[in-house]
Amino acid sequence: MSYHSLPYEPRRLEATEARLEAIYGAAKLGLKGDTLALAAGMLPVEYRRLREFDAAAEFAELKGRADSEYAVSKTLHDAAQAGDAKAALDILKHAHGWVAKQALDINVDQRISITQALEMAQTRVLEIVDTTYTAVENQMEQELG
Repeated sequence: MSYHSLPYEPRRLEATEARLEAIYGAAKLGLKGDTLALAAGMLPVEYRRLREFDAAAEFAELKGRADSEYAVSKTLHDAAQAGDAKAALDILKHAHGWVAKQALDINVDQRISITQALEMAQTRVLEIVDTTYTAVENQMEQELG
């Protein structure tokens, strides 16, 4: 078994207009990280290196994201202004942090005193004991009688 030396020379990447357009287009579609790099025709390590050495690459990514967010936001706002209630609610929820009221207010005006509650519980206990005693007494009379 022999080992062969494979010549390897890393590609020199430059932020050409075509490469920046590819980065912009991928970022505009919402891709991030490694998937953005691969969609733009680069290896992830190459894209990280390009961003590190050329600020134009990072700017192209940020511009793509911003343009995409602007276009979608404009579409949503236009729909809300045209009368789409769902679009308007989505804007309120996601852009302004609005939350629909989910709790019900229940007001009870009746006041319960502790002593009254104890008296009511005591009468229930007495009724149960009395009923049980009467049942036992009737059973004994039947057996004896």
